[in-house]
Amino acid sequence: MENKRDQISFQKMPLAVYREVSAHLRQVRGVEVGLIPQKSQQFDYSQSQISGLWIEYTDALESGGRERVNQILAYYQNRYGISREETA
Repeated sequence: MENKRDQISFQKMPLAVYREVSAHLRQVRGVEVGLIPQKSQQFDYSQSQISGLWIEYTDALESGGRERVNQILAYYQNRYGISREETA
């Protein structure tokens, strides 16, 4: 099975909260997470230093793992808004 990778970005979410989200997602066995740096050349205080995060589902994904990831993301979506971009 080929690993699947999603990219997630939250509107106006601070770096510390991105780190919190990634820590929660890493607790799901078979899920790997990484932060995507901001690509903007101009500093904007209202922008995060992070443009998003990637989530990869490995062959070791535990039963119910995707459901748990979706629950975690829903929690943050209610607070920050979210856009999901799926990639292979």
